[in-house]
Amino acid sequence: MKAKERRKSSWLWGLAYAGAFIASFAASAAFKMCYDPLAAETAADWNDAVGKVYTDIPYGNGPANMFDLYVPADGSKDAYGLVVYLHPGGFTAGDKAGDEKILKWLCAKGYVAAGVNYTLFSEENPDANVYTQSMEIKESIPFIQAEAGRLGYKLDRMAMAGGSAGHTLAMLYAYRDAASSPLPVKMVFGAVGPSCFYPEDWRVFGFDKNYGAAAGMFSVMSGEDITADMFGSEAYENAIKKISAVSWIDENSVPTVCAYGAHDKVQAFEASKRLDEALTRHGVPHAYIVFPHSGHGLQNDAKQARLYQDKIHEYLDAYMG
Repeated sequence: MKAKERRKSSWLWGLAYAGAFIASFAASAAFKMCYDPLAAETAADWNDAVGKVYTDIPYGNGPANMFDLYVPADGSKDAYGLVVYLHPGGFTAGDKAGDEKILKWLCAKGYVAAGVNYTLFSEENPDANVYTQSMEIKESIPFIQAEAGRLGYKLDRMAMAGGSAGHTLAMLYAYRDAASSPLPVKMVFGAVGPSCFYPEDWRVFGFDKNYGAAAGMFSVMSGEDITADMFGSEAYENAIKKISAVSWIDENSVPTVCAYGAHDKVQAFEASKRLDEALTRHGVPHAYIVFPHSGHGLQNDAKQARLYQDKIHEYLDAYMG
């Protein structure tokens, strides 16, 4: 009975902290719609001579299982690269339509681009979590490939990308699911997405001092029954691995561009250091860009924003052609 009560307490803590996490992420998502560190480089003059957009194409049975597809006007190439960009919103908000600007920019560069919606955690969808969302993204890729083919665009490679929550989901596909992808994954880029879940890193929520709260929130995020006494054990590593991108990095992982704010109050900046360390240890080509004066919105470091933009260009050219 005591164990059951502890689990209940853990989940209650988790829901309380998840509420704070969700509120912070939702606010950051709204902020990022007003400020975009890629704004200077992702403005495309869009018209029928550049490309065409097909919206709300289904890939599953859920109401959120839709994607938008952006295809170049030039359909004469033998094959195209696909870039999937996943929206921010704290796993609880946001929509693919909010990334129209960067998707049009990618399409203007000659890629087929896709924005994908996924089932958001809410009162109506309490069983949605980071893992179920990542599996929906995985499910969407064959549908995107098939629709592009139906429109006359053969795809032969892909990149994953996203912002905030979308960055997390992009990393999970790029590191965890690349081996089973119907298209070769060549790279991943994105900003401020949580990459792993160690309570000592999540000081922004006080989890380094309150393991019960950490267990509850990480339970909500993963869909696993995590307790405070599991931290530091193999059982915890196994339970959290399915949503921890860092855990999947090895010498075969794809080249990576990532950006993080040193003063992020929404997700754990310290966790991003583990991402950099894992990529470095396994010899994965990557650019880990820290915005030293910025928070989750990456708003206070113009020089670093330019570097982030340049690295995305560089890696797209080098690995996506």
